[in-house]
Amino acid sequence: MTSMPAPPVTAVAVTSYSVHLPADDRFDTAVADLPPVEPGCPADRAHTLLGRKGLLYKEPATRLALCAVHRALGLPDGVRPANALDPRTAVVAASNLGNVATVVDVTRAVAKEGSRGVSPMAAPNASSNVIASSIALWFRFGGPNLMVCSGETAGLDALALGALLLRAGRADRVLVVGAEPDDETAVAVRRGPAADSTTPPLRAGAACVVLEPVTRAAAPLATVTVGPTLSRRVPPPTRIVVGPGHLDPAAAWGDCYGAQGVLQTALAAQLVAEGADGVAVLCGGDDDGWRTALLTPGRRP
Repeated sequence: MTSMPAPPVTAVAVTSYSVHLPADDRFDTAVADLPPVEPGCPADRAHTLLGRKGLLYKEPATRLALCAVHRALGLPDGVRPANALDPRTAVVAASNLGNVATVVDVTRAVAKEGSRGVSPMAAPNASSNVIASSIALWFRFGGPNLMVCSGETAGLDALALGALLLRAGRADRVLVVGAEPDDETAVAVRRGPAADSTTPPLRAGAACVVLEPVTRAAAPLATVTVGPTLSRRVPPPTRIVVGPGHLDPAAAWGDCYGAQGVLQTALAAQLVAEGADGVAVLCGGDDDGWRTALLTPGRRP
């Protein structure tokens, strides 16, 4: 007897989320009409949430990303999961500057001393996929893992790829994670040679959004649809918008850059879960383009 193929995925749900922003005296965390965010531990204190074993030599952005996933999965503090390999959970990470400090350090070491000047413990962090692969290894997710470094739209680009993996049948669950550091090198690269005083300062932080097909989700919090990348900014079709010029966490909390779209999606999911009929997420810029996502109440068909 031939088994019936699985039905195609037509709608994608957010089933969990987290925002992990370490406390920072530079920023005001009270933003009108946005959900309050409980401060998370900084990267150098990640062991308080993740446990000590395995964190040595991991990048700050990787540590923050692991913390965001840990919180999204609802795991207890200080306990590393010992679950079996899950081949149907995928990871899509968004970060533009996550390992830029390591890349610079490795480049300088090679220029000065040759390849022997590079520490074998630091070299793996020079991989652009280090955040996504570290999450997959840490939590034993055996599905596809992808890294997105596409500028200001990276967070929503990652969200769109996560939805595509579900619709293509490549995974039953996708963790979309954004993380950025705010070390000296990352800040310098983000600022660039022509600094704009109106741009919010870079903020270290991470966020995670868990996606599943609506038909499989036990308790969908919101249904999410990601729009195409556009060269110009188009007003989203909802009254509530999380992003520049609207409810803008970056203006008060600092800008998480490549992770900003994931962070804003997590906040939008919370607003929908609290009763909003629909919330749009807007991220991007004139150089990198603009992208939107729409979250609506997550009702099963």
